[in-house]
Amino acid sequence: MAKYIIQRTLLMLMTLFVIVLICFVLIRMLPPAPLPVGDPHSDIIEARREAMGYNKPYLVQFGIYLRDIFTKFDFGVSDKLYFGQDVAGIFMEKLPATIVVNLYSIILSIPIGIGFGIIAALKKNTWIDNVISTATMALISVPSFVYAFIIQYFLSYKLGWFPFLIKDGTDWFSWPMFWSMIPCVLSLSLGVIAGFTRTTRAELTEVLTSEFMLLARTKGLTKLQATVRHAFRNCMVVIVPSIFGSFIGILSGSVIIEKIFGVPGVGQLYINAINGQDYPMFMLDTIFYTTIGLAANIVVDISYGFIDPRIRMGSKK
Repeated sequence: MAKYIIQRTLLMLMTLFVIVLICFVLIRMLPPAPLPVGDPHSDIIEARREAMGYNKPYLVQFGIYLRDIFTKFDFGVSDKLYFGQDVAGIFMEKLPATIVVNLYSIILSIPIGIGFGIIAALKKNTWIDNVISTATMALISVPSFVYAFIIQYFLSYKLGWFPFLIKDGTDWFSWPMFWSMIPCVLSLSLGVIAGFTRTTRAELTEVLTSEFMLLARTKGLTKLQATVRHAFRNCMVVIVPSIFGSFIGILSGSVIIEKIFGVPGVGQLYINAINGQDYPMFMLDTIFYTTIGLAANIVVDISYGFIDPRIRMGSKK
């Protein structure tokens, strides 16, 4: 298991290195963002560009970029959005908003999604199962930003229950802030709820029809006892890793949603960096989202081995 973890980690770092290198070279092939004449920050940015080797070969520039990151945690200064300011500092200021919104979303999604999946599996081939399964497929098929517009139209415009945008400020855990976040959280949660519902129903349905469940019933256990003691434990082998992956990957799912609802997080910062041609900010966001995506996959794979002792990742036998 340790060998497998090391191999996967090294593979993740190699993949991250290649992706960052490609993005870096493509960005540096573009002309640098024009700087305003007469602004004192322009001289600072010009000096930083010179220090980062803008006139040198791309691989040399990339080496300087990595050196600054590992030795000084320096990702450069903003060219456009926050002119002359350190991009890492701006990023850290925006990160709490993204974490809070996505954390609310995943906390809401897990119990509801698993609950609907359990109901659908226990009521297999009934009208309840058909309704839940149809709704699940519909929710999975629709992008989250479509839900955002629908929720804004009905809950914010027609009914007036919620504001269109989240409340200003940094009081992330206050009631007014939470109330203003509900439309955003719902938009993020619907697809995740459908995913958990589908996974839970599929796994639990398969386990309930297994031979060991029949054996448990013949030993005198009721259907409820056999389901709780045996079926749920076995289907959790698949469900729990997906929960771990969701907790790790929550930060990467709200790029467009943050823009729609005005969440001052890194997702909106990413879009603004692309539209505003702020290349240092774009590179930092790219590294962040790529790392989150790769880490989520590793956590899911590794968690299988810890949850079920029968699974030994990387074993030759």
